[in-house]
Amino acid sequence: MPISIKTAVVAASVALAPLSIAQAQEDARQQVLFTNVHVFDGINEARIENASVLVEGNLIKTISTDGISPGTATVIDGGGRTLTPGFIDNHVHLMLPGPTLPSMEANSTWEDLAISGVASAEMYLMQGFTTVRDAGGANAGLQRAINAGTIIGPRVYPSAAFLGSRGGHADFANYTAPVGAPSNFSRLNMAQEVDNVADVLKFGRNNFRMGASQLKFMQSGGVVSAFDPWQLLAGSPAELEAVVQVASEYGSYVMAHSYRKEAIMSALNAGVRSIEHGFQFDCEISALMAEKDAYITTNLTAFDPGLLDIPAVNSVPASLRKAKSATAAFTDYLDNMRECPAKRGHHTDCVGSVDACNIQIAYEKKLANDFFGAHTSLVAMTSVGGEIAAMTGDFMNPYPEGKLGVIEEGAYADILLLDGNPLEDFSVVGTGDKWFGADPRPESPKSIRIIMKDGVIYKNTLN
Repeated sequence: MPISIKTAVVAASVALAPLSIAQAQEDARQQVLFTNVHVFDGINEARIENASVLVEGNLIKTISTDGISPGTATVIDGGGRTLTPGFIDNHVHLMLPGPTLPSMEANSTWEDLAISGVASAEMYLMQGFTTVRDAGGANAGLQRAINAGTIIGPRVYPSAAFLGSRGGHADFANYTAPVGAPSNFSRLNMAQEVDNVADVLKFGRNNFRMGASQLKFMQSGGVVSAFDPWQLLAGSPAELEAVVQVASEYGSYVMAHSYRKEAIMSALNAGVRSIEHGFQFDCEISALMAEKDAYITTNLTAFDPGLLDIPAVNSVPASLRKAKSATAAFTDYLDNMRECPAKRGHHTDCVGSVDACNIQIAYEKKLANDFFGAHTSLVAMTSVGGEIAAMTGDFMNPYPEGKLGVIEEGAYADILLLDGNPLEDFSVVGTGDKWFGADPRPESPKSIRIIMKDGVIYKNTLN
């Protein structure tokens, strides 16, 4: 079960007086001093040993190995634990509770979706994610409520409506829906059909109007979806250029759902800065990404050996057929990423219930370590995610005061305190050994002892 707001507030009060963002903002000079900690700064493999970290308001003020005078600060003795940046998930769907896309289209009201979004946001925070990038479906409502302290959750970078073609991966309308007919998703600006340059310009600009910090374009198809082969190459060159144009007008960028190599290359050449999934990644793509200063985020559960046993896949013949062909086509991704590394951010991509996503998040963490090792995985979960967030620029970045994903002076005070050393025992970040068929997971991993976001503590089990 997701942790309740009341429980989170009680947990916060164990160590500190402020219980909400609003209250923290009223006392912007409040100081918290972490002592006796080993710091993973989000970048370097070597920890800063035996350090102290001073937080003032919502920013990190000082990091020192010489000790810091506590003054009037609230002191938290870390007991030799590891202090890290809050984690960043670059591909979540807070407003897609499932159980299937057709069910959400036909049977879900805005209340159903919103209530699930509130619970999902709280769950991500309690799993250590202090920032998420919503990769489609969420406008700015959840973000505003979290920022105001009305509900509990991570920082949110919304993409608003998926943008995609008729019959593509953003087409969630019922099977018999006429061309151009409004859908549940389109009415709520969760997905919009764009079939020409004019549509791209109109709905892309509307997304920014609805609070998007970046745009999401659905270029390839998918596996567990109704109409679209994963090999789809949707979006003309002019349409790709148009979505990049709109994002550039707002000083931001485009993230593209791209599977095939041809799709990835065309997206990068059009100016897309973030490739989502990118399963046919290879060394040529890596070189182009470096040239274009681009990023990739990939859900590693796609390479899980049990993927074909997922009910959503094997219960639908078309999806099972697509999954088998996709699995065969994506076999080189891991070797190519190790041989020619690119700037890769952490990515879970869960669509489903809060309990199911809680399990998938923990399993995604485990696979990251299994495939790429602890340091690379931690960097993907922290500083790389912060760099991706910063691509929203001076105008659309909802959190412009400090850096995200790093422990450094002037960065946001988004901080975790972990039992043990995650560089040696990655399980302390809250991993899970099983995906489908796993038992429900706890509200928050026991090994994550403190969760601080924006200078406010939402979990503290040290006492």
